[in-house]
Amino acid sequence: MGSAGGQAGRAGGGDERGSARGQAGRAGGGDERGSAGGQAGRAGGGDERGSARGQDGRAAGGDERGSFGGQGGRAGSGLDPAVAARLKRDPAGLFPAIAQQYDTGEVLMLGWMDDEALHRTLTTGRCTYWSRSRREYWVKGETSGHQQWVTSVALDCDGDTVLVKVDQVGAACHTGDRTCFDADLLDAVTGDRASADGG
Repeated sequence: MGSAGGQAGRAGGGDERGSARGQAGRAGGGDERGSAGGQAGRAGGGDERGSARGQDGRAAGGDERGSFGGQGGRAGSGLDPAVAARLKRDPAGLFPAIAQQYDTGEVLMLGWMDDEALHRTLTTGRCTYWSRSRREYWVKGETSGHQQWVTSVALDCDGDTVLVKVDQVGAACHTGDRTCFDADLLDAVTGDRASADGG
């Protein structure tokens, strides 16, 4: 067991415990426990426990326990890796999802998703969101009956927002309003395109 300036000691096998600035100690086998600034320690096998800002600790095998950017632990996602690679997430691993009525164009609500919520939305035909207050997944309309039936899902050009077009049953807002944007209109100067075009 030893330490080095900026790196943890490494051994071909056996037991290794060390700390590193920015990197976790690595060993060819045995037991590994370490912390990393921004990443969890990774090992080919054995036991791994770590925390990450925005990512769960991951290991090729063995035991895994981690925290997810201050949120409750989330199960591994079945989201297509090609789609996951295009997503840009906040430090908690979340991104906004806008729900829009597919035929009228009404903007219904904004919710939050992570990779697994998006995976469930893409594969079940129902909108699934991540509740930041309850720290759990929820399917829109599961208790209220105000379901959102998915008709299409699109990722925006920056990869940090998804647009879900749905067939909304009843009210989209928890207050009972049709949309979450009906009750609080702000005073705003409106533009006149015809004047701007010289019409």
